Amino acid sequence: MNRTYDFSVNATQFIADDGSLIKPLPSTVDETILLQAYQEMVLIRIFDQKAIALQRTGKLGTYPSSLGQESIGIAIGLAMQACDVFVPYYRDQATQYLRGVSLTEMLQYWGGDERGSHYQNCTQDMPICVPIATQFCHAAGIATAFKIRGEKRVSVVTGGDGSTSKGDFLESLNLSGVWQLPMVMVINNNQWAISTRREVQSHSETLAQKAISAGIPGVQVDGNDFVSLYDAMLTALKRARAGKGPTLIEAISYRLSDHTTADDATRYRSHDELKKGWDREPIKRLRDYLLSLNLWDPDKENQLQEKVKEQVDNAVTAYLAIQPEPATAMFDHLFKKLPAPMQAQYDEVKRLHLS
Repeated sequence: MNRTYDFSVNATQFIADDGSLIKPLPSTVDETILLQAYQEMVLIRIFDQKAIALQRTGKLGTYPSSLGQESIGIAIGLAMQACDVFVPYYRDQATQYLRGVSLTEMLQYWGGDERGSHYQNCTQDMPICVPIATQFCHAAGIATAFKIRGEKRVSVVTGGDGSTSKGDFLESLNLSGVWQLPMVMVINNNQWAISTRREVQSHSETLAQKAISAGIPGVQVDGNDFVSLYDAMLTALKRARAGKGPTLIEAISYRLSDHTTADDATRYRSHDELKKGWDREPIKRLRDYLLSLNLWDPDKENQLQEKVKEQVDNAVTAYLAIQPEPATAMFDHLFKKLPAPMQAQYDEVKRLHLS
C-alpha cells in the first residue's frame, strides 16, 4: 500500500514585536478587550515584582515569576466562561486572578499556607499543580465528567514546554482525542524547562504538532501577542463546547525571569539571549499598539501604575496580617481520622507548638 499522509500546523500572529499590525484584527477583538487586557497585564507584572521582593525578604516561599508571559494568562482568563474549570500549573497567576483567585490568596499559597488554595470565588477550579504534567490527567478527568453529564463546559489546562515530554501529558492528550473531550490544552513554550532548552526538550519542529498523533487540532500562536492567543482560545473553547473535541495550543513566549526564585538563570543562558527576549515582551508590545491608536497616553499610564500598586500593596497588607495555622494542621487536613500510629507524632507537634 502506497499512501502519503499530509498534516500541518498553523502559526498565527497579529501584532508584531514593535506594536505594529501584521494583519487585520479578528472580529473577536475590539478596543475594550485590548484595554482591559493591557491593564490586567500591568497589574500582574506589578504583583509579580512585589511577590519576588517578599520572597527576597523572607516573607514568601519559593516563587515562580510570570515575567514576560503575562499575555498568555490574561488571554486564557478573558476567553474562559465562569462555568468552565481551570486546571493551572505554577506560572498561572494571571489566569487565576481573572478567574477570581485574589492576590492575597496567591500570596498565602506561596507563603506556605494551603488555605490559599481554598478559593472563595472559583470553588471548582483546581489548585496549583507543581509536579510536572500531572495536571493534564486531572483536566482529562474533569472533561470526561462534563461529557458524561452533557454539560456545555470546558476543562482548560496549562503546562510548560517541558511538560509535553511527560507521559502524563501524552496519555491525557491521546485520551482527549479518543474520547473527544471538551478540553483545551495550552502549552506555555517559554523556551526553557528550568535549565533545559526547548531544542533539547523535543526534536519536533513545533510542540503543537504533538496533537497530530492524537488526531486533534494543534495550533501555534505568538504568546506575546495577546490577540493571537485570545482568538485561538475562543475558537478552541467554542469547538469544545459544541462537542467537537479538544484542541492543543502552543503559545510561544520567553521566560524573562529565573525559573523560580530558587534558580539562577545566568548560569545557563546568555545576556544577549535575554535581551532578545525583552525585545519581544508582551506588555510594551500591546502598549505601543494602543498608543498608535491614541487609546493610551502617559497620563493614563501613570494613573494605572498608581492604581495597581495600591491594589497590590493592599493585598500584601492583608496577607501579612493572616495568622498562621497551628503546626498540627499538617495532620488535620491530611486524614479524616488520624491513624493510631501517628497519634504520638501529633501530640509531640502540638506540645512543641504550645511550648
